Amino acid sequence: MNANKIYPWYFSSGAIVLYLLFIVAPALLGIYYSFTDWNSYSSEKNFIGLEHFRTILAGDPTYLLFIKNTVLFTLVTSIAKTVLGLFLALLLVSGVKAANLHRMIIFSPQVLSFLIVGLVFKSLLDPNNGFVNVTLRSMGLDVLAQNWLGSLTWAMPSIMAVDTWKGMGYIMVLFIAGLLAIPRDYYEAASIDGAGFGQKLFRITIPMLMPTITIATVLNITYGLRVFDAIYVLTNGGPGNATDVINTAVYSSFAKGYWGLGSALSTILFVIMAIISFFIIRLMNRKVEY
Repeated sequence: MNANKIYPWYFSSGAIVLYLLFIVAPALLGIYYSFTDWNSYSSEKNFIGLEHFRTILAGDPTYLLFIKNTVLFTLVTSIAKTVLGLFLALLLVSGVKAANLHRMIIFSPQVLSFLIVGLVFKSLLDPNNGFVNVTLRSMGLDVLAQNWLGSLTWAMPSIMAVDTWKGMGYIMVLFIAGLLAIPRDYYEAASIDGAGFGQKLFRITIPMLMPTITIATVLNITYGLRVFDAIYVLTNGGPGNATDVINTAVYSSFAKGYWGLGSALSTILFVIMAIISFFIIRLMNRKVEY
């Protein structure tokens, strides 16, 4: 009996050691460094308490803009990916022709590097010769042509749209798996009782999909809060700081040698992710139990 208890720990000990060494230890060091003035201009690491956090949360309003952009990006893209992913999943499991081909096409952007996606969309959204503006002008809709990635108004929505296009295929696949796991008997019984599409959707499909919705929501939120590549490739935080988020600020801080400040920003991001994920999981689980 004792051997049976020991064996799982014995066989997983290597993975546990690697996890502690490469995940837990760096995370704890990062939290510690966020309370120091560690930088590239001095060999000393002096403990300064909450000074970095005061600067970020109450000192420099620029950092509050980064936090606001991060939360806004996460909220919009999470909702968009979830809604579009569910819509596409419902469409593709409803018996549409060539469903497998459509799944492959919609999912394919997910496997592409954002460097490639970003370069393609930078070309498509070019204000002068980009496909989008050229098409709008050819249709006589010059008033709709915009400097999509260089405008304070349109830069962030454009990045959100590109990110949603790239990521919704993955969420769609999750929902397809969830939909196929729902017993058909429920829908047949509902049809016999005269239930329409809307009643089936809100009384059978969505409640039964709640575990999948929870997973999709947490994945979307954690990705949105950690976003870097989409911003860096498409606008590099511009124009000005209009599209800067927490991770681009972390990158900038480390690049400039302010490692303690960058660690503090990372710590704030970690806390935000942990709190939001915790409450989302609790909320979704309550709905499932209900």
